[in-house]
Amino acid sequence: AANARIAKEIPLMTKDLPDVPGKEGLVETVVLSPGEVIPAHRHNADVFAYVLEGSMVTQLEGGKPQIVHAGEVFYESPSDIHIASRNASKTQPAKLLVFFVKKIGAPPTVVWRSANGAH
Repeated sequence: AANARIAKEIPLMTKDLPDVPGKEGLVETVVLSPGEVIPAHRHNADVFAYVLEGSMVTQLEGGKPQIVHAGEVFYESPSDIHIASRNASKTQPAKLLVFFVKKIGAPPTVVWRSANGAH
């Protein structure tokens, strides 16, 4: 799977975690343009996301879509497939603060393709 560039990612900090050998923390902001849709993907990480501005629609494989608003948080595990992710607004951007705990040097996000090659 190819590395994905999700929306406008702005890395803020990467730090090796001495209490978790082989892992690092990555903090970044992610900005989704009005109406922006992100392709299906998964993360090589435990992901904690806090919505700073706007709202987004998110859905993990096997789950129901949910709308996450400014001031709310959501989590994704390394095995979750994020099948739906989009800015809930057609007129306002959405901005998230995202914290990854991942293997040192691993790309945080990969585009997901199912076994038959479909998204």
